[in-house]
Amino acid sequence: MIINLVWLVPLIPFLGFIINGLGRNVLPKSVIAFIGSTTVFASFVLSLGIFMAIGADAQKSHEVFLFDWISAGQLNIPLSFLVDPLSSIMLLIITGVGFLIHVYSAGYMHDDEGFGKFFSYLNLFIFFMLLLVLGSNYIVMFIGWEGVGLCSYLLIGFWYTNSSYASAAKKAFVMNRIGDLGFLIAVFLIFNTFGSLEFKEVFPKAADLVSGESTIILITLCLFIGACGKSAQLPLFTWLPDAMAGPTPVSALIHAATMVTAGVYMIARSNVLFELAPVIQHLIAIVGLATALLGALIALTQTDIKKVLAYSTVSQLGYMFLGLGVGAYDGAFFHVITHAFFKALLFLGAGSVIHAMHHAQDMRLMGGLRKKLPVTFITMLIGTIAIAGLPPFSGFFSKDEILAHVYEQNKVMWAIGVFTAFLTAFYMFRMLFLTFFGDYRGAAHHDADHIHESPKSMTIPLIVLAVLSAVGGIIGIPHSLGGDHWLSAWLSPVIMHHAAAPDHATEYMLMGITIVGVIISIVIAYTRYVSKNHVPLPETQARSGFAGLSYNKFYIDEIYDAIIRKPLDALSGFFYKIMDTRIIDGIVSGLGWGTNEASKGLRLIQTGNVGFYIFMMVVGIISMLLYTYLSI
Repeated sequence: MIINLVWLVPLIPFLGFIINGLGRNVLPKSVIAFIGSTTVFASFVLSLGIFMAIGADAQKSHEVFLFDWISAGQLNIPLSFLVDPLSSIMLLIITGVGFLIHVYSAGYMHDDEGFGKFFSYLNLFIFFMLLLVLGSNYIVMFIGWEGVGLCSYLLIGFWYTNSSYASAAKKAFVMNRIGDLGFLIAVFLIFNTFGSLEFKEVFPKAADLVSGESTIILITLCLFIGACGKSAQLPLFTWLPDAMAGPTPVSALIHAATMVTAGVYMIARSNVLFELAPVIQHLIAIVGLATALLGALIALTQTDIKKVLAYSTVSQLGYMFLGLGVGAYDGAFFHVITHAFFKALLFLGAGSVIHAMHHAQDMRLMGGLRKKLPVTFITMLIGTIAIAGLPPFSGFFSKDEILAHVYEQNKVMWAIGVFTAFLTAFYMFRMLFLTFFGDYRGAAHHDADHIHESPKSMTIPLIVLAVLSAVGGIIGIPHSLGGDHWLSAWLSPVIMHHAAAPDHATEYMLMGITIVGVIISIVIAYTRYVSKNHVPLPETQARSGFAGLSYNKFYIDEIYDAIIRKPLDALSGFFYKIMDTRIIDGIVSGLGWGTNEASKGLRLIQTGNVGFYIFMMVVGIISMLLYTYLSI
């Protein structure tokens, strides 16, 4: 049975990592690209077979045991994989989108001297991400969780000779460790409460607990903290925009399609626990909504094409958490799938533009590129329409489903979510218009003659992702539009609770409001950036009011610097100068000084006189006899 071969899915990319890692300085680039891409494609083929086998299997869930891994007292943790409807779809996303990004990387990174190392890192990332989603217990999931954190550090800081890029990698690593500590504490609490870390044992036992119990609230809170770090939610989100320092394929793979959605996957997998903690669910919804709004407000004024997409990712992740918070787990996961398609497409499209612009990323220096880069323009247009949420593209169905469930829970949150959707349409079409419309605004107009479309290794993945972005919503067409929401039915064995949806008339009204608002936002963006040919202010010119706050990211990094980094630096300086230098070093140095001074006195009795030594022997013997006599 092909499900029993699931262990090959992560193993094959790991073999690619080893081969490319060892042969990075020996193998030709074409061979490295072939090995790196083929291993991921082989995993995709296996994943497709597993997906079909799960669909045809009445059991819908299989645990594939490999071997006993950790056994100590009552703790018994096997290395085993859980294959069910949720993990089988994640396998397709990771390996399918991952394969396209590997193919794209062959063209994008062709001239980079670290080509082999880059592909080995990509393969290692795929391995750990597959481990994360396949684990049948929280420990295996945590190993994959930490592994993708390590790979993100390696890939974000890939061009580590640039100090700002290296700093961005360190920032991502540190902020992820904060969230990871929360996850680790949750793992300890889960074992202490349930006596096991296996999903098949934890979830049935959790179902017997009383809703709102303090233990389950603490567990879910810690899990949520872990998700905030990995999925870039407030307040642990500032690492993701800085992570754009890595090569563009890294942005597409890690920060669009896979790693940042790990937190959403973990909460969806643990939905039984979160259903018992309504307070934490409400907190998740509030944090998700705040993150979505803040990300959209910052994206409005950014001029770096990758930064716009980075803050867009933050905002879309906020939507996913908003869906999780209102109990729409299948809707949030639906958005994970569609987001993987259109955001990977947009990042790779941005990479194609950057490649054509000789690594320039400032949209103020672009313009008029749609004739020079026709494939890139058309595919990015499809991605932009999808993320804006216009039917029948994929983003419309997933975002509409989340907002519909939010409407049933809280009308104010729905209004803020819809407003954020309008902002999304505006800033995304602003990016499209500044990049592809108007006249070329580069430093020298003759540079425009050298701009040309990217090679096929880069454009073919764009085309495939564009098709998926256009038709991907078919898996979740709601009943109100004549569909049967295949995805919701598929996930029903895993998602125990399905949030209530509004009636058809209400859903039509909500769809109409969203569509009209999005169209108005697009018209405003077109009028401002195409008709009026407005170009954002240059870097040297100060911005005032809201524009200044948005452009400077509401000074959140500066606030963190003032209230966290500087006090910690001052505290560490105090411990260094007082505790370390004066007290600890003082004690150690004092012992050395005392020993030295004592030896100066003792060495004086070493006279070399044999008679003196015999005298001291006699004194010693008499002292021993006296001690023996007195102790009787």
